[in-house]
Amino acid sequence: MPKISNRAQHMPPSPVRKLVPFALKAKQKGIKVYHLNIGQPDIETPETALNALKNIDLKVLEYALSEGNIEYRKALTEYYHSLDFTDLTPDNFIVTNGGSEALNFAISTLCDDGDEVIIPEPYYANYNGFTSTFNVNVVAIPSTIDTGFALPPIEEFEKKITDKTRAIIICNPGNPTGYLYTRDELQKLAEIAVKYDIVIISDEVYREYVYDGKQQVSMLAFPELSENCIIIDSESKRYSMCGVRIGCLITRSKKIHDAAMLFAQARLSPVLLGQIAATAAHQNDGAYIRAVREEYTHRRNVLVDLLNAIPGVICPKPKGAFYCVAELPVDDTEKFAQWLLEKYSFHNETIMVAPAGGFYSDPELGKKQVRIAYVLKEEDLRKSAAILKDALEKYKLEFSL
Repeated sequence: MPKISNRAQHMPPSPVRKLVPFALKAKQKGIKVYHLNIGQPDIETPETALNALKNIDLKVLEYALSEGNIEYRKALTEYYHSLDFTDLTPDNFIVTNGGSEALNFAISTLCDDGDEVIIPEPYYANYNGFTSTFNVNVVAIPSTIDTGFALPPIEEFEKKITDKTRAIIICNPGNPTGYLYTRDELQKLAEIAVKYDIVIISDEVYREYVYDGKQQVSMLAFPELSENCIIIDSESKRYSMCGVRIGCLITRSKKIHDAAMLFAQARLSPVLLGQIAATAAHQNDGAYIRAVREEYTHRRNVLVDLLNAIPGVICPKPKGAFYCVAELPVDDTEKFAQWLLEKYSFHNETIMVAPAGGFYSDPELGKKQVRIAYVLKEEDLRKSAAILKDALEKYKLEFSL
């Protein structure tokens, strides 16, 4: 038998996808499963993007430029100019196969084996996978549900910085919590990055979807970080086009850009068809973004109110993205989530949630929490909340909690 690498053996499973086999078995039994576990919106992709794909008139589907084709990078530049970052040019962008590849490029550009990145937790679970791939250690700093998962005290970051620290990774607004960092919180991170000459990697893929009249503050807004900042962006959630696999790495640092380009060249090119769709999506997109933001605001309000009405459930109202983290009155949400798919149904329906242990470096910290994505229409969210309420009652009786 071939030997499997230590890297593969230590690669963490996805908390979002590892329950998929149980969901498939439930569906085979005729049970309808509401997927609250994954950030796959049911919002329609912009018609401009779909039409661009339908009307492709190419004789050869050739390689794209390693840094991304100029038409798309110009579209990105115009988009960022609309956010008042008018100094950016197409040369500040490296187009990637989704935001995931941009994160991989960032980590591989900054870190060697045994280096460290600091991340406030809970955090996007795949950060564990990306860092594990490159033998980089995550140093986690817990945030808490009672503060709505606000940035931990900046002193906690400073305590964790060592000569191995290469970056601080944040997601703003956050996956899985939906927390939106304030300008003051970000300013403190910027000051630490400059003081210790480390890089802020800011994952801003949910930038458009912030609520209650608030606005996302990008790390690009801090000019002192011109050499110490990488932005991760993606079209997946902005335009409900997860399948096109188009994202980008943005930096003002020529040193970082040129190093990341070596990895971009090694993987040849980003997806050509995805760039065509993404370029078209950026055309006259203001009305689309406003309508989708309004829809997510409504879904958030409906779901979070219903969750907090369930006895024993605690769910802070997120300020952005389309996720919330809820604490449930169970001992272990991993077991509960599996039970929902294996042993339970309500009128022949059930729900699939993401146990939050996988969003923490120490799974015990998220043992009573789940991440729920409000990417389904209102009717389905209401049914899902009713199912959760009934399930918690039956689970408590079955296991005498």
